[in-house]
Amino acid sequence: LNNTGVIGRQLAFAAMPGWRFVRNGWIVSVFTGVDVQAHRVTPDDPGAGLKGGYTGFRAAAELWYSPTPQTMISADASYSSVGSSYNARAAFGWTFFRLFYVGPEVQGFMTATDYRQFRAGMHVTSFKTKMTEEWSLGIGSARDSDDRSSMYVRFGYLIKR
Repeated sequence: LNNTGVIGRQLAFAAMPGWRFVRNGWIVSVFTGVDVQAHRVTPDDPGAGLKGGYTGFRAAAELWYSPTPQTMISADASYSSVGSSYNARAAFGWTFFRLFYVGPEVQGFMTATDYRQFRAGMHVTSFKTKMTEEWSLGIGSARDSDDRSSMYVRFGYLIKR
């Protein structure tokens, strides 16, 4: 492409029912279901691994533990058969005015095509706006196997029932 800039877009949707296990302050959740993804690059890049629409399988697990009333440890991981991609994240946090947790987080991505990305930053987790709604936000620095670095922003929304 003669050093032409390429813009990639990805849309992803996963429907994953699961199970939650709560015991002695530990919460472990496991999920499995369908993963639908759409990938597009502009201009067309013949070397791009994923282009077009895909449907596959996704599995995930989450862990939450509060070692003290003021701290939390969180970890999650997922696998998708679409492009054989993997994701893992770990975070530690301290309660802030008993409204949410703030602390460091690390995250990694990997695909079967040898792409890797590592992220390190800060998070705000478990900010409740209603009894059943929680929000989270992460921000930091990312570095990938293509020797690029950038800022990342992660946003999460959870409805508990």
